[in-house]
Amino acid sequence: MSAIVEVENVSYAYGGQPAVSDVSLTIEAGDFLGLIGPNGSGKTTLLQLILGLLEPDEGSIRLFGQPVDSFDDGERIGYVSQAATDRDGTMPVTVDECVRMGRYAHVGFGSLSGHDLDVVDRAMETVGITDLADRRVSRLSGGQRQRAFIARALASEAELLALDEPTVGVDAESRDAFYSLLDSLNDDGITIVLIEHDIGVVTDRADRIACLNTRLFHHGDTDSFVESDALEEAYGQTGQIVHHHH
Repeated sequence: MSAIVEVENVSYAYGGQPAVSDVSLTIEAGDFLGLIGPNGSGKTTLLQLILGLLEPDEGSIRLFGQPVDSFDDGERIGYVSQAATDRDGTMPVTVDECVRMGRYAHVGFGSLSGHDLDVVDRAMETVGITDLADRRVSRLSGGQRQRAFIARALASEAELLALDEPTVGVDAESRDAFYSLLDSLNDDGITIVLIEHDIGVVTDRADRIACLNTRLFHHGDTDSFVESDALEEAYGQTGQIVHHHH
């Protein structure tokens, strides 16, 4: 096992208001980490710090063994943000064109080779959207759109998939199918970091849990989280029922 993410004593504040306070955690290759916490708890901020989109006020972060501020292998990361569905959903491109964007990290904006096109085709096949290749992204359902974004990350041959509440606005059936897809990708060796408001879904799917409310209340395997008081401590009395199928 090798560490993909190393967060050490990281803090970050917005205008003097702490969002993340003295957080340390490690994400190993092959982990499926669920990042949970109440609204406004710093989950998205922590994920953006991990990906180098924000710079910590204190502490250090390493990504694939490199300081995050000098990490330049962006194709190794697939990131679907909260805003992606709204913003990318208006792009005047087809699903095939969207997924091809995942190859640009490798080849720039030049012509794609036969190998590149094979990678694109396999990515769409993996997530089950081959039949949607010619459809505009803007005409997809929420679940289909998220699959297109996952395929784009797979086309870049990402090793780390970071997802920020990817199933908001997606119906229950599509959500179950989406999480089955994540299970399959994780089984294939892709490391996943998932922010999800439904704690039951996270404990059913993820093998490790980071429970955050500005500071870290738990980071460890799902069994130990379920047996701990971290949920009540982080959420107060509003913690939801935890399902757990491991």
